[in-house]
Amino acid sequence: MPQEIERKFLVKSDAFKAEVFKQTRITQGYLSSVPERTVRIRVKGDKGFITIKGIGSDSGTTRFEWEKEIPANEVVELMKIAEPGVIDKTRYQVKKGNHIYEVDEFYGENQGLVVAEIELQSEDETFEKPEWLGEEVTGDVKYYNSMLMKHPYTKW
Repeated sequence: MPQEIERKFLVKSDAFKAEVFKQTRITQGYLSSVPERTVRIRVKGDKGFITIKGIGSDSGTTRFEWEKEIPANEVVELMKIAEPGVIDKTRYQVKKGNHIYEVDEFYGENQGLVVAEIELQSEDETFEKPEWLGEEVTGDVKYYNSMLMKHPYTKW
């Protein structure tokens, strides 16, 4: 079964931008946002994707994830039946040691929120923590994109 193991952190400064090697604009919505099975549709750059995620482990670090590329125009059509709310963000990629951080800077109703995620091979894998990394929020559901869609950061 495909799984993702990742940890999520708040970002405390924009110092990461000096280290970015790739950036992509992402727009996404949800066909289902229940924790047991979120179904996300996304346009990432010029490509479309559909992703299904299962409920997370007790720590929030590990969960089932299945993703397939689909035509971007199909994502646009599926957005018409998606739940209310859209996530709009730029994803920056930053290499640190043997890992790549994906740093998401949010727009719209989530303006001001910047989070970094790192995918790992195991829950206890060690990794380099850059100086711009802030508080860990792994497993805090209010930082899940599916929750930010319903309860945006600017309304906390």
